[in-house]
Amino acid sequence: MNGFISFLDKNLSGPMARLSEQRHLRAIRDGVISALPFIIVGSFFLIVAFPPLPEDSLISQWAAKHANEILIPYRLTMFIMSLYIAFGVGYNLAKSYDLDPLSGAQTAVAALLLTITPQMIEDLGFVLPMNNLGGHGLFVAMLVSILSVEVLRLCKGSKITIKMPEQVPASVSRSFEALIPVALVVLLMSLITVGFEIDLHQVVDKAVSPLVTAGDSIFGVWIPVFLITFFWSFGIHGVSVVGTVARPVWEVYLFNNADAVASGSSHIPHIAPETLYQWFIWIGGSGATLGLVLAMLLFSKSKYSKTLSRACLVPGIFNINEPVIFGVPIVLNPIMIVPFVITPLITATLSYFATAAGLVTPTYIQPPWTLPAPIGAYLATGGDWRAIVLVLLNIAISFFIYLPFFKIYDRNMAEMETDKGSDLPSA
Repeated sequence: MNGFISFLDKNLSGPMARLSEQRHLRAIRDGVISALPFIIVGSFFLIVAFPPLPEDSLISQWAAKHANEILIPYRLTMFIMSLYIAFGVGYNLAKSYDLDPLSGAQTAVAALLLTITPQMIEDLGFVLPMNNLGGHGLFVAMLVSILSVEVLRLCKGSKITIKMPEQVPASVSRSFEALIPVALVVLLMSLITVGFEIDLHQVVDKAVSPLVTAGDSIFGVWIPVFLITFFWSFGIHGVSVVGTVARPVWEVYLFNNADAVASGSSHIPHIAPETLYQWFIWIGGSGATLGLVLAMLLFSKSKYSKTLSRACLVPGIFNINEPVIFGVPIVLNPIMIVPFVITPLITATLSYFATAAGLVTPTYIQPPWTLPAPIGAYLATGGDWRAIVLVLLNIAISFFIYLPFFKIYDRNMAEMETDKGSDLPSA
């Protein structure tokens, strides 16, 4: 077992962990995370516009009458998430290069806006279409943000900048330093969009369509679920590693689902936004460990497990499971790794097919991840009570899968305490 673990750590988990810390991927990850407040707040206006109440109720009738006004905050936050994410990616990538972060962020936003052609509408003048500023434009936003900062870096490294005297205030000096790089980015993007009339969004759509399609399949769900728990088994934050690559696709799914609801469509297109994982698979945290915590709480024989279960219960309810992952520990524990990997694969399968069959509404709202799972699932599905039933069923499944493995482990802990006269394992 030790040899097998060392082999996997050397040949898979180590390289993947280093990949997640690659400069550009890290900037994308941090840029997406920086936009989460706008995505979360904006998505809640969908609940207000489409309340989970009977259609003939006074609140539902009022919401239907004023839906356009209610959705304005949504359309200026979550609906144009790519604008916020471009700013975040540009800021974080520039910061990683020790460039002026604000210049990087602003140049990235300009580059994204220059991929869209304004349209002339009578009585309104020039109007900027917003569709490509949302999840649909997310991949383009990432690409042009990286391009913009790389132009800034190249210009500074080659000293193709306007250098102001030291007496000039720093803010003014930074502005002039970014003048030539900004001009290059604006000219380049204008040449692509206006000169050659290339729609980058259509080009990227065709390039990534196989990835988007695959990620919404059952295999596309199994792979990140397995990899996340696999990396956690070695003490590597699995969501940070896998989420760096997968989150842009998940955000596209969430945006498309939210947009379908906002436009009044009866068909919600995607099954597997990140909210599917958050509320139906990772109940209690990665590995669906709330079931394990409940098993520990009810069936512990060793003093260590009893004490640990009480310490892990409240964090587990709010989806924080580092205490149980490192406290049991699950990391590098041959007994507990097995249910840690198997449990979320089973709950993922059940949740996927329950959603695909229409038994549960696909998720299209992103509540804060620290909500208890039944509440979060209810909100994420726009108020579908069946989501609560599925969450409780998944907790029960995780409980019964973890229980026999935990009993074996707990018995070993009890024997260690008896043999060593200690309340805690020596490790």
